Amino acid sequence: MMACCETACPLWVDAAFSAVKIALAMGFGLQTAAFLTWVERKQSAVLQDRIGANRASIFGFKFLGLFHILSDAIKMMTKEDFAPPQGLKPWHTLAPIISMCAALMCLSALPFGASVELFGRSWNLTPIPLEYGVIYVLALLSVGVHGVVMAGWASGSNYALLGGLRGAAQMISYEVAMLAIVAGPLYLYGTLDLAQAAAWQARTWHGLPLWGIVLQPLAFILFLTAGAAETKRAPFDLPEGEAEIVGYFVEYSGMKFAMFLNTDFLESIVLAGMTTTLFLGGWHLPGQSHLGLSGPLLAALGVVVFVTKLMGVLWLLMQIRWTLPRFRFDQLLDLGWKNILPLALVNLLVTAWAVHLFS
Repeated sequence: MMACCETACPLWVDAAFSAVKIALAMGFGLQTAAFLTWVERKQSAVLQDRIGANRASIFGFKFLGLFHILSDAIKMMTKEDFAPPQGLKPWHTLAPIISMCAALMCLSALPFGASVELFGRSWNLTPIPLEYGVIYVLALLSVGVHGVVMAGWASGSNYALLGGLRGAAQMISYEVAMLAIVAGPLYLYGTLDLAQAAAWQARTWHGLPLWGIVLQPLAFILFLTAGAAETKRAPFDLPEGEAEIVGYFVEYSGMKFAMFLNTDFLESIVLAGMTTTLFLGGWHLPGQSHLGLSGPLLAALGVVVFVTKLMGVLWLLMQIRWTLPRFRFDQLLDLGWKNILPLALVNLLVTAWAVHLFS
């Protein structure tokens, strides 16, 4: 019996630790998505010389408009859950669940930090360590397309259906481009494991960190552009097209609408996490070896560095969102198929030759 417990206990510990990591990753994603609803308003206000959200208060305290996050949540939860009578209610309900769950599950593959030695064993800070983490994330992002199309079709509205078809065309186009883009840096790193890709970038050359953005600058720009289009955020928000009264969730209200809204933010967080992992060195900080940290302190520093870089990318995406005007749909598809995809293939070819010649 003792032998059985000794072998079973580590399995229970691993399962519990994995569950905690996944819960923390998803909690981080949901809380950050809620925070981004405030950031979007305040950052746009700064760009447009406005005050921004500042009305919601508790006992007279406004805290820079942060209570608007709470007021939005209350408003969404108390609004009527409307389903169009001409639509298909079961699929109408399922669509936002598919999109949001797919985006949330992507967060579980992001390497938030390096492994840490504690209590005589190694603990991996990636919620779900996968040897094929890149494929896992890209596959789940493609599942989100089904929610977009299903929302447009199940709404029983030509406007919603047009938005859903736009969303499918856009997301599939840029998924192909993203796969071609990441092929270059992944060929350089020699792995599909996101944690290993981040670990590879710990290398230096004459004190210069060999991050992906240094070795693959073109891939970085292309990945950020294609990822922004994948998230369906401005200037690539053609599936919504508010000015044209077209949108795949035009027939949604309440929490279902909020789920689609949060999905866009969650996909932005996933994009920022992937960008940090593949191009910005992951949890690595230049010169961290001189700090003399080790064990849990070094691991904690890595998590802080990763989250800080991720937030920096989110700030950049928000800056782009409020700076560039919306594309036309033909321009959007031309950018993906005729510009980004060929450049990504050229980058892969050059990377393959460089690795072959200098390895």
